[in-house]
Amino acid sequence: MNTDVKPNRLILEKSPYLVEHAYNPVDWYPWGVEAFIKARNEDKPIFLSIGYS
Repeated sequence: MNTDVKPNRLILEKSPYLVEHAYNPVDWYPWGVEAFIKARNEDKPIFLSIGYS
């Protein structure tokens, strides 16, 4: 894990899978209202990742 990089909002999640991606260089949002509001306000589509392992 690169500690020079600021974590994204996934660092606050309870899911170990989501927390694992908290230092990705992507501004990930967990599934929820906040993601939909941001997408609507920016007129952007939702990119849904269902995970991988």
